[in-house]
Amino acid sequence: MPMSLPARKAPAGGAGVRRWVVTIVVSVVALVLTLVVISLSVGSSLPRTSLQDYLPVGVTVLGKLSSSERADGNANGTAIGEEPLQGVREPLVEQNGQGGYLNSGQPSPLTRKIESKEPDPVASGDTTSTPDEDSSNESQKAEQGEVSQKAEQGEVSQKAEQGTCDLYHGEWALDSSGPLYTNNSCPIITQMQNCQGNGRPDKEYENWRWKPEQCILPRFDARKFLELMRGKTLAFVGDSVARNQMESLVCLLWQVDVPQNRGNKRMHKWLFKSTSTTIARVWSSWLVHRSTEAVGIAPKGIDKVFLDVPDETFMEFLPRFDVIVLSSGHWFAKRSAYVLNGNVVGGQLWWPRQAGKMQMNNVDAFGVSVETCLTAVATNPNFTGLAIVRTWSPDHYEGGAWNTGGSCTGKVKPLDEVVRNGFTDAMYGKQVEGFRKAVKNAGQQGSQLKLMDITEPFAFRADGHPGPYRSPDPNKKTQRGPDGKPPPQDCLHWCMPGPVDTWNEMLLETIRREFERERS
Repeated sequence: MPMSLPARKAPAGGAGVRRWVVTIVVSVVALVLTLVVISLSVGSSLPRTSLQDYLPVGVTVLGKLSSSERADGNANGTAIGEEPLQGVREPLVEQNGQGGYLNSGQPSPLTRKIESKEPDPVASGDTTSTPDEDSSNESQKAEQGEVSQKAEQGEVSQKAEQGTCDLYHGEWALDSSGPLYTNNSCPIITQMQNCQGNGRPDKEYENWRWKPEQCILPRFDARKFLELMRGKTLAFVGDSVARNQMESLVCLLWQVDVPQNRGNKRMHKWLFKSTSTTIARVWSSWLVHRSTEAVGIAPKGIDKVFLDVPDETFMEFLPRFDVIVLSSGHWFAKRSAYVLNGNVVGGQLWWPRQAGKMQMNNVDAFGVSVETCLTAVATNPNFTGLAIVRTWSPDHYEGGAWNTGGSCTGKVKPLDEVVRNGFTDAMYGKQVEGFRKAVKNAGQQGSQLKLMDITEPFAFRADGHPGPYRSPDPNKKTQRGPDGKPPPQDCLHWCMPGPVDTWNEMLLETIRREFERERS
């Protein structure tokens, strides 16, 4: 049966078929011409646009997408403008109910802040070129910028893959997405570090993120951490600042898996059952042996610090740990006597006049203790894990020390410039020196020791301490008195949430790099 057009019967014979074909061709050509005329007339009334105008809002020269990324819609969740580490795509921010981003293709507020640093040619007053010149120049600049950006990102990725990318030099950038937990969403925060619960009126100190110069430091990913540490135990060993970091980590993880308390007086432990991951803490004020018994000229009662004997408490537990984070030093400012090779060689806030000149002050004693502890850890035949040394945590007392009226009142944002602190510099230097000696002492096993060098970045964070907000007492003093003296302050520990959470971002990245290096 011959084909027919709607409501019209096809003519019979060859001539009829030819007329029918011609009619169809003419109709199609007329329709195409009509559509072309309409599109031209409409297009002439549209303002000039470029390809950039059709890209997502967050995509600039800083963060162009490759064709393959555009094709999959950035489904892997990498924030635009951020280069994934080691080629692994991962969300920069995890949604936790605090304003974070989960698998979002849009940049975080931090990314937008960085992008806003790009110069604006209109704002700079460059209005001399024609629209055609603008379009040509923009195209050339975009191409140049894309090549430069790809080269820069490739260099950053290569450094990250090689584990040589420096996490510890950079700047603090304001990130309005806020912390990953609040003082109300984590029940284990020590009261003295619960700054918001204690009435601190400002909150901006919670919103600064560390941005390394040539690295991407991802926002803490609790699920990634738990998976990385599946079936493993991580222990913090040290003083109350070590406890501060441990509580920060538990609070970060708490947002995705509520842990079980499995600890006792000798060792605090939290078990995250989803991955059988344990976070532990062992108290060790000096990381070396301590006793109050009389030794030589040092009477009973005063703390004796045996600089060449590692602390037997945490050494007993050491084989149980897969990762250990060691930190100490602040107790060397307290009253104590130092013992080396069985002899009393010095002291802090204590030394009998009749004993003559001390052989060793507290700074030198700290350096010896670091070497002793780390050498013992690295050479322990029953410990095959990773030992991370978190460097000296800077305090920010002004106008006095912790026990002589020092203050950090009124600090509400990071410092623009670090004011050098002689004691901090000396203690940090001795710690690094002790670390290097331990690596050398341990030989091949020294590769188990890693340095997490937080001292310089956190020297800027005078705003991150509790200051006078150490208790919930509504009648507490928060301002200087009529005599100018400040109220009692804590300018050593860190508010939670606050800058201390960045330590655990650095910790996660350190562990990730090391585990991946071992697998390769």
